[in-house]
Amino acid sequence: VQLQASGGGLVQAGGSLRVSCRASGSIFSLSAMGWYRQAPGKQREFVAAVSSGGSTNYADSVKGRFTISRDNAKNTVYLQMNSLKPEDTAVYYCKLSTPNARYDYWGRGTLVTVSS
Repeated sequence: VQLQASGGGLVQAGGSLRVSCRASGSIFSLSAMGWYRQAPGKQREFVAAVSSGGSTNYADSVKGRFTISRDNAKNTVYLQMNSLKPEDTAVYYCKLSTPNARYDYWGRGTLVTVSS
């Protein structure tokens, strides 16, 4: 499994951005997908996840602002980010968790920079 994240960039505070992550292989639809982020000098943290069945959960810091979704036909997971804040600046990574959470695969990440 290979994961390719894209869509990062520079945006002003209050703006919006959508990042995407496309997975190779045939297990995407059976897998849970997640977004994590790592800000400079900080540990990687959970942002959002979507199960194979479409259930979602979010970190408190992004609830109401970010939306995770998936398109199984395109093997792609999205993270729509609205009302962005400077503290959302980070490298955003996607993760694929195989059924029964046996294996995790990580993408390389895409940088999101929010200017004040």
